[in-house]
Amino acid sequence: MRIGRKNFDLKQEVYVMGILNVTPDSFSDGGSYNNMDAALAHAQTMIKEGAHIIDVGGESTRPGYTMLTDEEEILRVVPIIEELKRRFDIPISIDTYKSRVAKAAIEAGADLVNDIWGLKYDQKMAAVIGQAKVPCCLMHNRNMPFEDGGKSEQEVFMKEVLADLEKTLQIAKKAGIEEDKIILDPGIGFGKTYQMNLQVMNHLDRLLELGYPILLGASRKSMIGLTLDLPVDKRLEGTLVTTVLGVLKGCSFVRVHDVKENIRAIKMTKAILMS
Repeated sequence: MRIGRKNFDLKQEVYVMGILNVTPDSFSDGGSYNNMDAALAHAQTMIKEGAHIIDVGGESTRPGYTMLTDEEEILRVVPIIEELKRRFDIPISIDTYKSRVAKAAIEAGADLVNDIWGLKYDQKMAAVIGQAKVPCCLMHNRNMPFEDGGKSEQEVFMKEVLADLEKTLQIAKKAGIEEDKIILDPGIGFGKTYQMNLQVMNHLDRLLELGYPILLGASRKSMIGLTLDLPVDKRLEGTLVTTVLGVLKGCSFVRVHDVKENIRAIKMTKAILMS
C-alpha cells in the first residue's frame, strides 16, 4: 500500500500510527497539544521515536463528546496539517467522519482519511475519498445493539461485526474507492461493551477473512482501564499487551499514544515470530 509518498509492506511489517489530538477534551491527552507549537513538538517527538504515520484529530470521540461544526473542526486541523506537511516527510492521516473536514484536510495535504463511522455517518464521505484517490481506514462502529441470533453470543457477535464491515466495504466499492486503498479497524471502544471489546481483541484474526489490512486502535482505551483498574495515564503496559496481540493476530497497523514503547514491543514480537 502507498500512503502519501511512502510504501508500506503490509505482508512483512507492522506500522505505528502516532496519535496527535489537537483537541481540548480528548479522553487521554485533551488539551496537551491543541496549539501549534505543542502539536508540532509532539509530532516531531513521535517521528523521532519511529512513527510511520501521524493521525491528526480535531474532535474528541470519547464517550459523551461534544460534536463540533465542520467549520470549527476544519479550523483546528487544517493549519496543523499544512505545517506538518511543510516540516516533515511523513504521511498524515485525518481522523474525521465528516466529508467537508476530510475534503479540506486532503486539500491541506492529508494522505489518508481515518473514519470512525466506516463511511456510514456522512453519505458524502465515500465519494470524497474515492474522488481524491487517497487511502482510508474504515472503522467498525454502530449505534444499534448487537443481538443473539440463537447461537453462542460470541459467534453471533463476531459475525455481526464482519457483516457490518462488509456493508462498509460495499459503500466504499460503490464510490470507487480502490481495494488497495482500504484499511479496516475493528473499533475497540466504539459501540461495544467491555466484554465485546475483549472478544474482538481475542478474535482480531477473524477480520482478515475480509481480505484487507487491519489497524488496531486500543491504546489507553477503557477496556484496559477496566481490566487493570487504572486511570488513563497508567495504561501503557496494558496497551503494549494489545499491541503484541495485534502483531500475533496479523494486524498491519497499530494506532497509539506511546510510540517508542510500542515500536519496541512490535520489534521484540516480530523477532520471536521470525526466529
